[in-house]
Parts: sequence; structure tokens; C-alpha cells
Amino acid sequence: MPLAHKICDLTGPGITDRFGVGGTDLGATVRAPDGRLVSVFGDTFEIAGVGGPGWRSPVVLFADPSSVATGLRWTGCAGEDGYAQQVVGYRHKGLRRMGTSMLSLRRISTVLPTDMITLGDDVWLHVMACRELGHPRATELHRSRDSGATWEPADVRWPGDHHGGLFQMLTWETDGTWVYVLTTSFQRAHGLLLHRVPVDRLDDASAWEGWGFDGATWDWGRSPTEVLPGAFGEMSLRRVPDASGREWWLLVVFDAGNYRIDALLLDHPTANLHTAPRTTVVAGAGWGDEDHAGGRVAQLYGGYTVPGSTVEDLHLVVSQWKTDTNWPYKAMQFRVDLSELLPTR
Repeated sequence: MPLAHKICDLTGPGITDRFGVGGTDLGATVRAPDGRLVSVFGDTFEIAGVGGPGWRSPVVLFADPSSVATGLRWTGCAGEDGYAQQVVGYRHKGLRRMGTSMLSLRRISTVLPTDMITLGDDVWLHVMACRELGHPRATELHRSRDSGATWEPADVRWPGDHHGGLFQMLTWETDGTWVYVLTTSFQRAHGLLLHRVPVDRLDDASAWEGWGFDGATWDWGRSPTEVLPGAFGEMSLRRVPDASGREWWLLVVFDAGNYRIDALLLDHPTANLHTAPRTTVVAGAGWGDEDHAGGRVAQLYGGYTVPGSTVEDLHLVVSQWKTDTNWPYKAMQFRVDLSELLPTR
């Protein structure tokens, strides 16, 4: 199966600097209740790179849903006067947070987003409050009641070592009754756990239950058992249709252990991830071997499905950070056809 090809850069000079966004990463995206696309980004700086003025995270940009095919076109941001402000109230480098977050008195360096989900009239955001990069102190939920323009803490949080630390990075999707959630650690060194929670109890930590194996059977309500071993990072679980109209559960995951972004096609979140159809969509490469038209990217991570994607026309937000020079540090949009993963008819 061919790898994805790059559509365009999504952030950087001439693209997002009008919002005060020069260097940034991540870019999980959902469709808001008002129809716009909402994308959330991580550590953000005004200059093209890492460091300098305007350090904040997370920030939110809005896009025109009709622009997916040719590359997301940004139409605005969460913030005043066209400047993408930090949507979770705190100060960096361990200073006291500003606002009412349940993490308000904790010492942290940054708050990073992992994923969003739209449920009814609300958009929910899961974040990690980190002592430093790779070491979350805790995670929590925030909610927007105005399609991503403003956010407030949802009064639910988990310690950083919840489920042995495998509840730090998160992705989720709903079937209308349940929200199914895959989680792992932020260290990109562990496998995946599966959970579910009723749609109307997302902010009730006691309502979350694990998918566990007792040695003979799998079932809900147990301590979660690893559903896929490996060394994983950013993830995106979404329901996407194929050309026939059938809907699938698509998991896109950064496989850090194998230095690539993979896609797995599932008929349900409880499907066997060991045997699910799987392919690499973006391959890691050295800086001298990059080929964005051929899906080879140096120092890649992320991999978030863009709303409006189909199995045959999947669009992904992929990040890149050249850590020795701190540029490129940006998000990009890639496209790939996953039709070969579909069962033969």
C-alpha cells in the first residue's frame, strides 16, 4: 500500500503567524456543534520554532470544513483580537496557574492537549499537566459550551500514575451511547489500554470502566488489560465511512517503537488489535532521506484524522520537530487511500 502524500503545511510563517502562531505542533481536530472544524495545538510560540516570546499551550484554531480536500483553511482562533490565546488558564515553568482548574496550585511546566470530542452541544478536551516534557503530573478534562471559543475545567482529574501511568495520552470516539477511549503513557514506551464511559457521564471518573482479560475472557468493568503491546504515542480514534457507506472505527497511532504512523481498521473498539487490518501511512526518515510526497518524514509524530475523511480519502495532521535547530516545528496535512484495508467483497 502506498504511503500518504503531503497536501500542505498547516502552521508556520505566512500560514498562522497572523494568529501569533509561528511554531506549534499536534493539531487534534473535531467538528464543533456550530459546524466549524476545531483544532487544538500544543506548545506554541510566536516565532517559527521552539522558544522565544508567546509561549502558551494549548491553543485553538478554527477551519472551514469545506477546505479539507485542499488543506485546512484557518478562519479564526480562540482568543481576543485575532491572537490565539492559551485556552487553559495557567503560567508556564511551575508558576501558579491562573483560573479555576483543579490543577491550580500544582507545579507544572506546560499543559498539553491529547484529544477532543464533540458530544451534543459541548466540545471536550483532555489535557496533560506536565512537570516537564514527558512527565505528566495529572490529566484533566475541559469543556467548551460555545464550539471551542472559550473553555472551562470540567472538575474531573486523574493522577499521572493512574493505571500505572498508562492513562496519560488519550483518544476517544462515541457510538452515541458510550465513549470508547484508548490510552497510553506519554513516554512513547508502552502499549494501549481500552476503556469506556457513558456519553452523559464523561466528567464522572467513577463511571469509567476498563476492558480487561481474566485469563479466559475479555469483559468490561475489569482492571484494563493491554490490548496492543508496543511503544506508542499520539493517537486518533474516529468513525469514518467507506465509499459504500459502511462506517468503520479507524485508529491512527504514532508507533514510536517502529518510527512510523500506522492505521488500523476496526469494526468495533473491542476488535482484536493484534489481527486488525493495519498499514503504515507515514514512515519515519532521516533528515537527508525525507520525501513528503512519498510519505517519508523526519522526526515525525502525531497523526490525527481530519473530520470529513473517508477510508478511501483519509486526511491526517502530522507533526514534525527538528530538535537540534528547533525548526521545522510545525503541523502538516497528509492524505492517503486506505481502501486496500477493506475486506474483499
